[in-house]
Amino acid sequence: MTEQQSDIERLRSAVRLSAIVAVAVVALAAIVVLIARYEPVSDAPNEAPVKKSVMPEAPLAMPTWRFVDVTERAGIDFLHENGARGDRFLPETMGGGVALFDFDLDNDLDLLFVNSKSWPHDKTDTTDAARTSLFRNDGSMKFTDVTSTHLDVVGYGIAPAIGDINGDGYPDLFITTVGSNRLLINHQGKKFVEATTKYDVAGDATAFSTCATFLDFDRDGDLDLFVCNYVDWSPEIDRSVDFRLTGVGRAYGPPTDFPGSTSWLYRNDGDVFTDVTDKAGVTVRNAQTGEPSGKALAVSVLDINNDGWQDLFIANDTVRNFLFINQKDGTFHEEGVTYGIAFDPSGSATGAMGLDVANYQNDTNLGIAIGNFANEMSSFYVGEAGSSVFSDDAIVVGIGASTRKVLTFGLFFFDVDLDGRLDLFNVNGHIEPKIATVQASQSYRQTPQLFWNCGRNCVRPFQLADTGNTAFGQASVARGAVAGDLDRDGDLDVVITNVGAKPSVVRNDVPTTHRWLAVALHYQGANLYAIGARVDLISSVGMQTQYITRTRSYLSQFEPIAHFGLGENTAIHNIKVTWPNGEVQFIDEVETNAYKRINYPKSAVKNE
Repeated sequence: MTEQQSDIERLRSAVRLSAIVAVAVVALAAIVVLIARYEPVSDAPNEAPVKKSVMPEAPLAMPTWRFVDVTERAGIDFLHENGARGDRFLPETMGGGVALFDFDLDNDLDLLFVNSKSWPHDKTDTTDAARTSLFRNDGSMKFTDVTSTHLDVVGYGIAPAIGDINGDGYPDLFITTVGSNRLLINHQGKKFVEATTKYDVAGDATAFSTCATFLDFDRDGDLDLFVCNYVDWSPEIDRSVDFRLTGVGRAYGPPTDFPGSTSWLYRNDGDVFTDVTDKAGVTVRNAQTGEPSGKALAVSVLDINNDGWQDLFIANDTVRNFLFINQKDGTFHEEGVTYGIAFDPSGSATGAMGLDVANYQNDTNLGIAIGNFANEMSSFYVGEAGSSVFSDDAIVVGIGASTRKVLTFGLFFFDVDLDGRLDLFNVNGHIEPKIATVQASQSYRQTPQLFWNCGRNCVRPFQLADTGNTAFGQASVARGAVAGDLDRDGDLDVVITNVGAKPSVVRNDVPTTHRWLAVALHYQGANLYAIGARVDLISSVGMQTQYITRTRSYLSQFEPIAHFGLGENTAIHNIKVTWPNGEVQFIDEVETNAYKRINYPKSAVKNE
């Protein structure tokens, strides 16, 4: 172990210890001293801060940040309606979701915004205007609203989930709501047709569903569905909880006093989805009361133990996070505490919101990032892939202090400058408009945060970027956040949803000569987009790994591809694809600065 690595291990130990005795002034002072010691230095040795990394070296100077708000010129005319008229109901703080997907298969990314609506008792009903809206990309980041001809969805919507459930190649649409959920089948890019009753996925008409994801948990070749449920909610329950702030009165608050709920797992049986929630073991109950204890806001599908089967990580708000390990027989076992990702370092549950997972160091370390409530640091669990030992390294990796100052909802990893290192992007915004009257350090509208991954020249890999003079300097009450190449120029643009307001479409104009590669997979059967596959890109600087999934961040859906920044590297040795069934394929002689489609071969190699 190097001296630098030894220092980091001592830092880790000090952070864990100080969290336990956080009420002591001495311990808090010790943390400040330790953090202050680990600023970037120009003569840092070429070892990674925690474990050996294959990331390329980076200059200490950050890129020139250039992000441009193009919402209006792109033709996005959408307004989120949350029904807020003074009732201070919990759902008014949560939405709305966003999806980037190619609904008409014309090779560019279209946009879907999920809308909510006014409450039934509201005399200023805005139902006619508050519709979930679909915008078709005309090819050059110019969008046309095609809602009236393609989609008819009105309800208190929360989030989308995109998945091709019938294997015809056209992505279908599931929408979570406060109430009955909706499933719409994509008819060849011309219209989305209601199919909720046919497939039996409406759920409970009194439920409060949030994030949802399609996955193939039983490896039978078609897409199943997992739906996160938040709390047991109704206007009557909300009024009885009656959260209040001194000097404000009735206010928006955390879900602490709301009863928990159970999320749902549906198995795709062809013509219908079967609710296998209880049979599969994805219900967690309070040991004392026997009542459901989940308060789920985000889900990530990942193979955390490297056994080739998809596991589920659930970010819960004010209760411990869940990790459901796939038992390969149609059931799961909850092991969040065992893996060390249920609580923060002090053993407390956090107000967990958005969620993303990545091999952020281009090595075998897996990073799980979670946005948390105000005055809580974002969580950043780090563990060796295949290991059951994770630790919250938010301070160690460099995001701790900055994220404590904000309330983070959406967050995701992406390579903003295509340098071959995954950066981290957070969007923020409080839930209570008058929060500044009781907490001077907080504001309702908050700016996003971009943490640049500075590679091996920095002791802490993530550095907070100064984007104040760009579109990211605009404060808002942000919720959903997604990245995708909207203009097909190779870099990733960003879309942010704002509660009760218009979204932001931000074009990435960061100047760079770095190269890139985007890989799309075409699988067999009903899982044509290869959800659950893994793509490893092997080049002269090592290996980058990405996973094929749509569900990341908070209430958001991404394009199901692997998008790699390559830096100045032009030599890709090969690409290794691990298909959802475990078979492996290698592809050589890959061009860069291109979109490449890889088809499932007739003769792949079984990965033992």
